[in-house]
Amino acid sequence: MLNENEIRDLLRTTKRIAVVGLSDNPSRDSYGVAGFLQRHGYEIMPVNPQLHGPVLGAQSYATLHDVPPPIDIVDIFRRSEFVPEIVEDAIAVGARAIWMQLGVIHPEAVRRASEAGLQVVIDRCIAIEYRRLMRDG
Repeated sequence: MLNENEIRDLLRTTKRIAVVGLSDNPSRDSYGVAGFLQRHGYEIMPVNPQLHGPVLGAQSYATLHDVPPPIDIVDIFRRSEFVPEIVEDAIAVGARAIWMQLGVIHPEAVRRASEAGLQVVIDRCIAIEYRRLMRDG
């Protein structure tokens, strides 16, 4: 689990974010957060097997394995029961960090990701944390 300074450093050094569970529906939180990330200079890679075209102008991918490397953060917008599989995929593709959005908590997956050397943030919204921690630029 990262502290606030580590989260700030992660956000400052991140360039590419795979958003797992990104919806193409503008009323969904995942869409709003991904758009926010784009507006703040991050490259997003939508990951959702139900998508069949670009989302927010970004090519979508069925799985993390389909995303061209590197992946800095895997931002998870899926229910907690799906997190272990996503963490295993993130480890396999060499992602640097896992970010579980608000309400997404899976202690065993956190342990597995940490043991594999990934940075881990749980139960926090990346857009809220960006606004809170990156005010100074």
